[in-house]
Amino acid sequence: MLTDITGNTHRSEFCIDKLYSPDSSSGRLGILELRAFDMPPHSQMALLQMLLVRALVSTFWKKPYKHNLVRWGTRLHDQFLLEHYVKEDIKAVVDYLNEEGGYEFKLDWFDPFFEFRFPLYGMTTINNMHTEIRAAIEPWHVLGEESGSQGTSRYVDSSVERLQVKIQNFNEERYVLTCNGVQIPLVKTNIEGEYVSGVRYKAWQPWSALHPTIGVDTPLTFDIIDTWNKKSIGGFNYFVSHPGGRSYDTFPVNSYEAESRRINRYWDFNHSQGEVENYDPVVGGKLVIQERKDVKIPKKTQRIIEEKKEVKKLYYHQMPRNKEYPFTLDLRQRWMKQ
Repeated sequence: MLTDITGNTHRSEFCIDKLYSPDSSSGRLGILELRAFDMPPHSQMALLQMLLVRALVSTFWKKPYKHNLVRWGTRLHDQFLLEHYVKEDIKAVVDYLNEEGGYEFKLDWFDPFFEFRFPLYGMTTINNMHTEIRAAIEPWHVLGEESGSQGTSRYVDSSVERLQVKIQNFNEERYVLTCNGVQIPLVKTNIEGEYVSGVRYKAWQPWSALHPTIGVDTPLTFDIIDTWNKKSIGGFNYFVSHPGGRSYDTFPVNSYEAESRRINRYWDFNHSQGEVENYDPVVGGKLVIQERKDVKIPKKTQRIIEEKKEVKKLYYHQMPRNKEYPFTLDLRQRWMKQ
């Protein structure tokens, strides 16, 4: 907790560089930095952060925590990057402060933090099944050192993003939720008929990335497939940028303009059409050459080329659930399959 995986104390959960360093007087300020906290955009949100820390310190002072620490493993980079499970974790902290510490915290006090860190992309209702997608946390990798005009620098691979999809009143025996033709591994919550999952995808193609040969997965097309009737009953689309290719020249003037830009990237229509068929390889359309005897053809023309008329189909497949990250669908793996 006092160092990161490389032994650096500056990027640890509890940074003691300015607590009591013997190197210089500037390092002996008695400051303990909690680097896991994000800087909030409003002063009242910062006050709530300080109130939470003070309440936890006071509670642990009165009743020390003597239980064994939990080794979460890969769940920290899988389950706890989704808004649903982060909110459940904060709810457990609030209940602990109310019961053990006697501090009357309320869960709705933290709603601004969730709306800021996990903004809503869009929601729709299809056959009484309510679906919503929100932003999720995606840790970005720091690449190796590269030479530039200003010296040596390290590029941050920001090409991969993650979102959370949640669906209610869902019947898993009949319906399947897919993203770009891949079945999403939904996980059941404590509420009956409610499922949640994360989708990890490559949003754009930078000039320097961790996986430069993997293509872009966007736009994302979500479909609710009726496996009994073999058709998609509805869906929606999400774009990482303006669907029309517009590039904004200025930053949003306020949160309302930022929200409107974000809503423009969500379409609650334009789902996949046609008969559903489960597949493994990629199936493409073909042009066939056929002799036409039912029409009058000039003597110089022996045959014509026409497109073979077939029933339009929607192909999807299911990838094996990742044992290390069971709560997330990584769309980058479908490039490996091809």
